[in-house]
Amino acid sequence: MKNSITDITLYHYPASRSARVKWLLHELQLAGAISEFETIKLDLMKGAGMTPGFLAKNPNHAVPVLDIAYDDGRTQTMIESGAMLSFLSEQYPAAGFGPDISDPIARADFAQMLYFGASWIDMMLWQIRLHRDLLPDKIKSAPTVEMYIGKLNNEVSPQLIKRLEKHDYICGDTFTAADILTGHNIQWAGSYGACRDDVLKAYMKRLKSRPAYALAFADAAEFETKRPKRARQ
Repeated sequence: MKNSITDITLYHYPASRSARVKWLLHELQLAGAISEFETIKLDLMKGAGMTPGFLAKNPNHAVPVLDIAYDDGRTQTMIESGAMLSFLSEQYPAAGFGPDISDPIARADFAQMLYFGASWIDMMLWQIRLHRDLLPDKIKSAPTVEMYIGKLNNEVSPQLIKRLEKHDYICGDTFTAADILTGHNIQWAGSYGACRDDVLKAYMKRLKSRPAYALAFADAAEFETKRPKRARQ
């Protein structure tokens, strides 16, 4: 007998990778697959990710963190956004945010786009963020930023455009959790001046029209680009 989820708690920082998971949770909620979930907002820029209690959940001091409780009393903590999107879409197949489980090609394509977004594209975006906004000036690398913006424009965008010229969504004609990860990455890249081709803009317009997108990014104005400077002693 399949164990059912009874409680979901998401640790979240506005517009960050946790917004991907918040988006899917809102999609599931609006689809009637789940009734509610709890969101705990952390101020990562002020060190909330470095507290002993949070580090016990995620030693990588980052969000998202997803706490899950099951009806048999077991609990589980997840710390990778791509894994959360995959798991949640599989856990609630009737909602339609994952691939047709009877179609191996669809399953493989869905997995490929999730991993492409959560590993290769995400790595580039994070390196840009580190070297542009977060690292101390003495170890920032402008060439690293320039290199990865170039790769986003010259290598990643053409692959996404090729898919989206054939279909409205990244894995075909139906919106899935893979679009959540892809859409968030395109939005993130856009903040660096990358991935702004007309095909990608039209795709983002479709994604942004979804009510769950608006709910997931309602707090986006609270995102801080740079860490606050420490007061001088």
